[in-house]
Amino acid sequence: MNINYFKLVITLLYFCITFNSIICTEEDEGVKYADKCETCKILAIELENRLQETGKTSDVLEIGYSVDDVKPKKKKEYRKSELRLVESLDGVCEKILEYNIHKERQDSTRFAKGMSQTFQTLHGLVDKGVKVELGIPYELWDKPSVEITNMKTQCENLIETHESDIEEWYFNYQNKVSLTSYLCSERALKNLDDSCLHEVA
Repeated sequence: MNINYFKLVITLLYFCITFNSIICTEEDEGVKYADKCETCKILAIELENRLQETGKTSDVLEIGYSVDDVKPKKKKEYRKSELRLVESLDGVCEKILEYNIHKERQDSTRFAKGMSQTFQTLHGLVDKGVKVELGIPYELWDKPSVEITNMKTQCENLIETHESDIEEWYFNYQNKVSLTSYLCSERALKNLDDSCLHEVA
């Protein structure tokens, strides 16, 4: 991407945010926010990854308590417990802040972990001693973009809206159907475009 063009985009974004201009559209800002499909896709990926991590343990939980030691506590596998789901959901939307926007891509794969080609190039120029002026301090280059922070908020709203669907999938369907299908295709995106779910980087 041309450095002057990138500088212009950043300047417009700064102007729109600073002056809270109501005439600024996403295109004016050089910003294209995640749609519901993209947000649900990332949420499903991150939650399933988290559950894979926590599902490797063979820990057993002791549930309940008794006044004496005569009546034994109930035991439940951690892998099938509500605690595992709660711990997996906790902070799952924070994982979105590890993503970057890859403006060189046009589909949902523009949201991905790792540095974009654009910023790799810009960092490479700086490392070679080239002065690159984007209108924002160098130390902010690698901070989450407005698209990423917006997606994190959308993720939190999606969990709040579909908490019961996620619980139903977790306790009854997680070994039968993917969360992407159960939550996104069949519920959150019902009668909406879900084509992004099939896009692979």
